[in-house]
Amino acid sequence: MATRRGFIGGASAVSAVTLLGSSTQASAATAQAATAETAAETQARAAIRAVNAGMRTNYATLKSDLIKRLSPVVVVQNDAKGGKFTLIHDGKQLETVNPVGEVFELAKSISHVPLGIFSVMAPYLSDKVPNLPIGSRIDPHDLKMVAFKGPATDGWIIPLQDYAATLINARQQLDKANLPPELVTSCGKVLDEAVAFIQASVRSKTFDMASFADFSAKVYPSIRTNMTHAAAAQIAGVEGVMNRWRAQIGEAAWKDLYTVVLSIWTTADLNQASIIIKRCMNAAKVATHLIDLPTVETPSDPIFVALDNLARIVQDNIAAEMVFPTDQKVADALKGKEDLLSDEILKQLGVPAGARTASTASAASACPVRKTAAV
Repeated sequence: MATRRGFIGGASAVSAVTLLGSSTQASAATAQAATAETAAETQARAAIRAVNAGMRTNYATLKSDLIKRLSPVVVVQNDAKGGKFTLIHDGKQLETVNPVGEVFELAKSISHVPLGIFSVMAPYLSDKVPNLPIGSRIDPHDLKMVAFKGPATDGWIIPLQDYAATLINARQQLDKANLPPELVTSCGKVLDEAVAFIQASVRSKTFDMASFADFSAKVYPSIRTNMTHAAAAQIAGVEGVMNRWRAQIGEAAWKDLYTVVLSIWTTADLNQASIIIKRCMNAAKVATHLIDLPTVETPSDPIFVALDNLARIVQDNIAAEMVFPTDQKVADALKGKEDLLSDEILKQLGVPAGARTASTASAASACPVRKTAAV
């Protein structure tokens, strides 16, 4: 028997099923539409990315072909011997040499003694900025990063004694190295003072930056003497090989010489090899044909790295003038170190137009947090 309660209940159930079905169907339809829209968007964006991928493929093909044609090129790998130089002409590596005399390497080897001692001591320093004449130049956070062990432990003693043994052996052999007398004297002074400093520190089982500063001040004049000999040896060696190669390939080819100097970041500006090399190149082309290329570490194939980067630079130089012939500013950005977006980014960051240059952008757009923190 159908009661009112049963009828109403049944009707409500039917209505609920109907409404639920409609809602589920609507949700499914909406989901399908959203999925279709997402798929269309994904496909469209992939099509847009394909444009850049195609450009990069074409760019890489041009670069690969150009690498084989770059000539003449001198590639310089900075090393402890004053640089390894390779001459490339008409697609062939004609010669690779270390042209700098051994005096360069030997003089610099002894000049690095203070840095060798400091490298052992540094982790055990106090992380408080020392009261030194140039203490204000020391970044406190940088110091904390380097002095990560602190002075509470004497773990520095054994490695410093080991280094002292190396120094003593060099001092004992110094007179047999056939070095110029002035260089023997200066090297001897550095080694003697270094051993004395290490021995005193080990005896007292302590050191500080004040005592190290006293040591480095004593040996600095001798290090300057070593630098004089090293510089003279490098100038003679580099100019010698560059002049020989110039005569070998002829003036017509030499006037268009490219030189790529591979260095680490810390020696990229005023690189010692570049300073000498520019005197041996066509002065009118030094600005565009002498490339200082900082690297994170010595590449496994330095010749390829040099040519690969040089090809990119050369083709960008031409592309800049031909792709953007009506906008010299944009062309200059494409053919230089400035990113094409940099000017627009500086503009949106509120950097004044007069300050939007590669040399001032980093200072002008420094993080405001850092500006306010550095008080």
